[in-house]
Order: sequence, then structure tokens, then C-alpha cells
Amino acid sequence: MEIYIDAGTTWTKILKIKNNEKSYEVIPTSKLKNLNLTPTKATGHSIIKTNNYENEVVALANGAKKYLEDNFIALDLGSRDIKWVKYQNKKFQDMDWNSSCASATGATVEMLLKFYNVKAEDLIFTKEKYAITCGIFGLEKIMDDVSNGLEPKIAISKFIHGIAYNAFAFTKNPDKICISGGFCENKCFIRCLEEYCKVIPLGRFVLVDGLKAMTN
Repeated sequence: MEIYIDAGTTWTKILKIKNNEKSYEVIPTSKLKNLNLTPTKATGHSIIKTNNYENEVVALANGAKKYLEDNFIALDLGSRDIKWVKYQNKKFQDMDWNSSCASATGATVEMLLKFYNVKAEDLIFTKEKYAITCGIFGLEKIMDDVSNGLEPKIAISKFIHGIAYNAFAFTKNPDKICISGGFCENKCFIRCLEEYCKVIPLGRFVLVDGLKAMTN
């Protein structure tokens, strides 16, 4: 069996291939060690970097090429980092990676949803956004507004709009962004990002597909 693992801080994505049949799954990273899996290739913050380890941006680029044409910007927005890669005429053009600021990551959003007991599907698009330069300051704005009577789901939605704008600016204001990762399933985030550019969600398994493509 072939096993490809993208072990993020919070969630791990797994691709298994047996007898040419593929199966995908998402599990909490905290449960990964208990599975005792031996990956064919692996990537992510929470995996031991052995000979079968691949760089996350390289996995993103190879996975995105499976879905996209010659020219694209693929953005992966995870629990603790944000990274993107640009291809032009089938050739690498540019990339960037930020793993040091929580203002543009999913872990902050998950924490807010749990704290205020709000479901992700209840979030709504709002024209207003928090100008987020720091995750901590963003939390302060949310707590201040909620204490003054703003609905938590509106405050969190404004925070997500700020994340969407940051993602757009981080990728240098492109006309189109192809999104990888858990934010593909956040309708509020997608709608907010659509205020600035065309958005193509690729799903949560782009990196494991990239790992597979690298073995062919």
C-alpha cells in the first residue's frame, strides 16, 4: 500500500492507494502517532523529517499542477501558516511562506468558534473587515466588539474577511487565486476573498496529491 501524509498542526490529510484504488481521509493530528503508519512520502509540521519527507511548497506546487493549467497561483492556508506558489507557462515564477504570524491562519479561527460557540456554517459575509496586522490585536478587536453588543458570528466574520484580504495582499494582489486547505470549506472566507479576485477552491488534499505526483 502507498501512503501519503500531510501532517498539519491541527489536522492530518492522508491518501492511501491499494490496488490502484484511492481513499482520502482527514484526522486530528493528535491521533496520527497512534496509527503507526509508514508513509511512502510525507510533509507537514508534525511529521518526523526522514528520507521520505518533502518540502510543503514543493508538494503544493506538484499537487496544484494536477488541477490547473499552465498559469496559476496556488495558496495553501493552514492552521499555523500560509504559503503560495506561482507558475507561469509551466515554469516556477515566485513563492512565499509565512509561519510566524497567527493573523492569517486557521487555528485562530477554530479557537474563536469554540470560544464563542459559533458554527463555521453560521458565519456570513460582511463588507466590513478587521484590519488584522497581528492575531492578538485581532482577538482584542473581536472581544471589544462582542462586549459592546456585536453578535459573535458577525465579529468572527469580520475577522475572516481580514484574513481573506491578508491572503490576497500576501499573494501580491492577483486576478485569480486557487485555494488549498481547510479554508476551502469555509464559505464565508471564500465569499470574502471573492471581493478581491476570482477564487478556485481545490480542496484539502492538494499536498498529498502532490506527494503522489512526485513518486510517478
